[in-house]
Amino acid sequence: MVPEDGRMTSTTQTTAQPTVILVPGYWLGAWAWQDVAKDLAVRGVRCLPLTLPGLDPDDPQRATRTLADQADAIQAAIEGTHGEIILVAHSGANGPVSLVLDRIPTAVLRVIWVDSGPVPDGGAFAPELPEQVTELPLPDFESLAQQASLEGLSPDQLDRFRALAVAEPGSVARAAVHLINDARLRVPTSLVCCSLSSAQAKDLAAAGHPMFAEVIRLADVSFVDLPTGHWPMWSRSEELAAVIEQEASRTHS
Repeated sequence: MVPEDGRMTSTTQTTAQPTVILVPGYWLGAWAWQDVAKDLAVRGVRCLPLTLPGLDPDDPQRATRTLADQADAIQAAIEGTHGEIILVAHSGANGPVSLVLDRIPTAVLRVIWVDSGPVPDGGAFAPELPEQVTELPLPDFESLAQQASLEGLSPDQLDRFRALAVAEPGSVARAAVHLINDARLRVPTSLVCCSLSSAQAKDLAAAGHPMFAEVIRLADVSFVDLPTGHWPMWSRSEELAAVIEQEASRTHS
């Protein structure tokens, strides 16, 4: 049985095996990785799902948490874990994860972007968001579907998404990512392409699209197609776990 916070470890884990840190995107906490964590545990993979600052519904200062706070939490998780680290980032987790890769690139064995990708220097999720907007709640699903594919999600999964989603702090959405360390570009990278195919992602990268502009600069990058919607941790959890295990093993020393 998976704990409610989604944290899983495996008794078959060896100390030489890397730890997979799972970072969820907007509106999500560790709970979003529950099915993937269970599938990874079955495969003998040790993992640690995170709830980023600003996404804990019980935090009284939740709405004032910042992008730097989120990056600090990911860095603390990395530095508090013994052994090698595989960092998995879904969707809007690309902001704080890009900051962490800029800060401590040699601490990460591989980064796996799930329907996401690295943010370029100066990039922001919603730079025009007015200062008076303190948080971004989960939109209605009709509006959300115009921004991100809901393919593969059942009515029950959508109901759970709605029930557990936490509004993203406005300060996180507005914040620009400032990067100074090109060593981040040498971290081995995997892009798991879900709502867009790998061919589309490569075309967008070549065209300099802001969402994929950094991809063309990466020294070591692989692409994996997992066709589904933007939330594969629910629509294709077993397959996503298999991909994470596969990509993690690419750089397992």
